[in-house]
Amino acid sequence: MLAYANPARFMTLATILQPWVGTATVVLLTTGLYLALFVAPPDYQQGEAVRLMFVHVPSAWMAMGVYLFIGMMSAVSFVFKRPLADVAARAAAPIGACFTFLALATGSLWGKPMWGAWWVWDARLTSVLLLFFLYLGYIALWRTIDNPLLASRAAAILAMVGVLNLPIIHYSVEWWNTLHQPASVLRAEGPAIHSSLLIPLLVMALAFASFFVSVLIMRMRSEIMQRRLHTLLTTYANRPTQEYTP
Repeated sequence: MLAYANPARFMTLATILQPWVGTATVVLLTTGLYLALFVAPPDYQQGEAVRLMFVHVPSAWMAMGVYLFIGMMSAVSFVFKRPLADVAARAAAPIGACFTFLALATGSLWGKPMWGAWWVWDARLTSVLLLFFLYLGYIALWRTIDNPLLASRAAAILAMVGVLNLPIIHYSVEWWNTLHQPASVLRAEGPAIHSSLLIPLLVMALAFASFFVSVLIMRMRSEIMQRRLHTLLTTYANRPTQEYTP
């Protein structure tokens, strides 16, 4: 894998992988939506509202997973000075922020008919909202600090510190008694939901993960090309001028 930490080699690999990952995303998303909307039965308590789960839960998983990815890439960039890790972390941040916003929005839509409220300040919802602000803070640091090296260091520190919020999100429903239901899939005892709902949920989760990889590759390629263009323009602007002799 370290061989592909070189941006030039990554660009070659990305050109090969991108069509395959894009195709897998379309197939998984089409299959997952069909299973979720037309095959999965309504829940005996929640009725048709349970179908929000097929978007809400994968979004929440990806919100946490993408931030963990950013934290790991930031650590690699901070310690080993790997420029591709820096590019990967920065490229993943807006995608993770969108997943987090989608999880919050669909959670609110699901919470109104189930809890009678769009929003409650319980531990799970509050810690996920904090995760969204961490994403925004990470993106803002990159955009507000002009020096790329300083921006990279500041954003990496924020990302690594923010990872501490992930176990709080995961265990919040166990540490505090809140309205949010306990985990029903990622449990030591095994999933607590029926396979007729679990299979569409897992297919949608794979579709969201594939979508993330596909968009990440596109954003990383764009980021690398922008950095190359910036380097060329800087080199051209700083070249020594030749005195004109008629």
